[in-house]
Amino acid sequence: QVQLVESGGGLVQAGGSLRLSCAASGRNFGMHNMAWFRQASGKEREFVASINWNGLNTYYGDSVKGRFTISRDNAKNTMYLQMNSLKPEDTAVYSCAATTTGYRNVEWSTYSYWGQGTQVTVSS
Repeated sequence: QVQLVESGGGLVQAGGSLRLSCAASGRNFGMHNMAWFRQASGKEREFVASINWNGLNTYYGDSVKGRFTISRDNAKNTMYLQMNSLKPEDTAVYSCAATTTGYRNVEWSTYSYWGQGTQVTVSS
């Protein structure tokens, strides 16, 4: 069982930056591949980025590639999402998730554990 809590969301102007954190508690955080998903109002949940259990491999959705960076610190049981060059279309609720399936898995239904989400709003 893994419990996840996101933080770091907020309101930022276009072109700005935010760093999201996902703090995990429970057992075996370091054995799970992790990901960030987002869901904008009225839209389907979208894969953002993922990272494998030891942090050596990452995978990004096309819409954030080159602007966002995912990382993790297993000693702190925490995953991060550094978001740069933010655009209004990045506005969404961002959620972290954990899975024991492959780290390149973009299907949200295959992730077993989820946080409650944090709102990111980018103004133009």
